[in-house]
Amino acid sequence: MLCRVLLWLTTGQRRQEWVAVHRKHHTFTDREGDPHSPQLLGFWRVQLFNVYYYAREARKSDTLRRFAPDLAEDRLDRLVFSHGWTGLVLGTAGLCLALGLWAGAAAMVLHALLYVFVLAPLINGLGHWHGRQPFRNSAYNIRLLSYVTGGESLHNNHHAHPRAPKFSMSAREYDPSWTVIRILAALRVVKIHEAAAEAS
Repeated sequence: MLCRVLLWLTTGQRRQEWVAVHRKHHTFTDREGDPHSPQLLGFWRVQLFNVYYYAREARKSDTLRRFAPDLAEDRLDRLVFSHGWTGLVLGTAGLCLALGLWAGAAAMVLHALLYVFVLAPLINGLGHWHGRQPFRNSAYNIRLLSYVTGGESLHNNHHAHPRAPKFSMSAREYDPSWTVIRILAALRVVKIHEAAAEAS
């Protein structure tokens, strides 16, 4: 539930939308059908308009039905999470309450600029354009960038093992999100599947 709320407050998306677009990208990676491939659309189009491509695909009911059938819409989706702009407004209001009006507004603008228009597009754009390829797929690892993208710039690893909660696969790679997941597991907030725990 916490992740659903955070997704809604920071992006305005429902879990079905994010999951469906992500799964479709994995199904058609860098070929016809991929919603945001720089190999098909060009690096700069994905870098500058990634949020548009994500939103456009998330609005397609066929995409949601085909790629997120296991995430049926529930009452909370209908009453709360389907109102994306409300989530963004509440997220901004929460930051303003926590940090003060100007600091909260600045934090949301910074989030939009850095995450929505720089880091997320770099994962989808540069992550399918340039870097290291330890596994045979069309994505790339950019180790330095993984520090600021929560490990997601170990994108070649992610495409090789899409269900793994841990992006790093060698001692020279660092996945900050895996550290957070392990802390949450130690606090008994989340449970790590046995296979994932063995990989750590």
